[in-house]
Amino acid sequence: MTLHGPECLPGGRVRFSVWAPRANEVVLALEDGRRISLAARKYGYHSVVVSEAGPGTLYRYLLDGKGPYPDPASRSQPSGVEGPSCVVDLPKPSCTSWRGIPLSSYVICEIHVGTFSDRSSFAAIEDELEWLSKAGYSAIELMPVGEFPGSRNWGYDGVFPFAAQSTYGGPYGLASLVAAAHQRSIAVVLDVVYNHIGPESSALEHYGPYLSGSYSTPWGQPPNLDGPGSDAVRAFFIENACYWVKEVGVDGLRLDAVHAIIDPTASPFLSELSRTIHALGRHLGRIVTVVGESSANDPLLSKPVEAGGTGLDGQWNDDFHHAAHVAVTNDRSRWFADYDGLADLAKAVRHGFVMEGRYSIPRGRRHGLPSPTPPGDSLVIFAQNHDQIGNAGLGNRLTSIVDLQAQFPLAALLLLSPFVPLRFMGEEYGETAPFAYFTSHTDPDLIRAVRQGRAAEVGSDSELQLLENLDRSAWLTAMLDPQDPSTFTRCIPDRSLSSSGVHSELLKWQRDLCRLRQSLPCLGSLEPARTQTAIDPNIGAITIRRAAEPYLDAVEVVIVCVLSPKEAVISSPLIAGNDLVVLLCHGAGGLTQGAVLPGRELQLGPWGVAVLEASSRGDRR
Repeated sequence: MTLHGPECLPGGRVRFSVWAPRANEVVLALEDGRRISLAARKYGYHSVVVSEAGPGTLYRYLLDGKGPYPDPASRSQPSGVEGPSCVVDLPKPSCTSWRGIPLSSYVICEIHVGTFSDRSSFAAIEDELEWLSKAGYSAIELMPVGEFPGSRNWGYDGVFPFAAQSTYGGPYGLASLVAAAHQRSIAVVLDVVYNHIGPESSALEHYGPYLSGSYSTPWGQPPNLDGPGSDAVRAFFIENACYWVKEVGVDGLRLDAVHAIIDPTASPFLSELSRTIHALGRHLGRIVTVVGESSANDPLLSKPVEAGGTGLDGQWNDDFHHAAHVAVTNDRSRWFADYDGLADLAKAVRHGFVMEGRYSIPRGRRHGLPSPTPPGDSLVIFAQNHDQIGNAGLGNRLTSIVDLQAQFPLAALLLLSPFVPLRFMGEEYGETAPFAYFTSHTDPDLIRAVRQGRAAEVGSDSELQLLENLDRSAWLTAMLDPQDPSTFTRCIPDRSLSSSGVHSELLKWQRDLCRLRQSLPCLGSLEPARTQTAIDPNIGAITIRRAAEPYLDAVEVVIVCVLSPKEAVISSPLIAGNDLVVLLCHGAGGLTQGAVLPGRELQLGPWGVAVLEASSRGDRR
């Protein structure tokens, strides 16, 4: 039985349930004028079964005569955050054969629904699923879609966790997208926010202590996970996670900023959520994954509970991004000050975390925890994502900061790594549009605070170099106003770029890399412990050698990259003594696919990359 929100029953009946411990009387206020009292249950719950209130019924609640207020667990807010809630009855999944794919098979495209195209809708993504599949993606990850004020937001200011954003197409649009993705064997991951509730237009506090009065976050009030009434609050958010998986059909959840989830209890919320979701997946006969975003570099997050961990399937690893950024830009500002370019990039490729108890300059303390090399499918890595682009200040992608040719070796390092790769929408063809922070708040004080907060963000050295004048006034002029609608529209990618020039070459490059990742066991088995690296800082070269268990395949693959605008001759112990077959190459002079060359040294042009098979074709099984 649903504890939070409406549940459609046979015969056109609906059970309305709400947790409202602050109210002695809860009255269901239907838009047709009916007023129906809910029966008080244990622990502050109230419920009633109503006839003739099926899908599409609009309603709110009166609390001790005050209101009416939208349902905290509303499944749909068709008129926005201030309007009535709406009863929803989603269709059963149409792709009954879909059971999901393991996290190790994910190649993820992170998508912001609003700026994916000028249509700003789930339907627009659904129309491009075939394109995304042909680009090599096996999974899409949607930034948060819980109803937020207005129509322009990253999604992290959501105030109705169960209600898919109405301007995107609401719950039916999202369910349709998920079903269509499964028809094309694409997994769908949803970014969910359990560390805070958005700062504007939340109805939660009218009903009960959903939010903590003891803690705070920079983004909004956190949920009450340890105070009086916290059992029901935990149930609210865990039921939300189950709703996305069971009713909407998503294959995984990305938990936003889990390091900011405040829970000092002996039964951690994250472990409880993970156990529940995994049990639900087993019950449904589907593979369902839970991945956390964390800046803590804590390997325990993705270890099983029985091994002393939190029980998540994986976590994001910022270290790969930071080391790669330093390697291609030589930017040492802000958090990049902790990273030694190529050396740390090599460590990120073969081991995962770089900061493992090392002193962090911007933090002024040690950061991370030493650990053995983790399983490859326990870390999600990226060269760009929404945070690293949008929170840098100007919202510039790497394509606006370094030579577009740098995307070739970066793509190879990412997509042929022994970890789970994620790319931000448009990265597959070198999109140049920015991804800045944008909002459509209505509270003047909040608008002012957001503008001031973003203006205080100091960009990286590589971004500041784009300005003709490095003084404060130039910085503020270059900043995009989050509240200005033009900031939002500037962030919409131009997918037509992918049909010509270098952008077209980049798209084909990703497709070819993904094909290799899928076809060769040494690339698809995600075994960082069987990965070797070598670097030459003098020429900006990094060499990676990937191997699988011998019983899977004797073939090994060597990836040689130049992360520099200069030509380089690479002589590495990882290519010495082998006859190498060229599988893929870019900027490699006279090299051609299929060529056999002696394994002594390799000459590559600026930003060149070669992917080589370390055996003759005759030896391939």
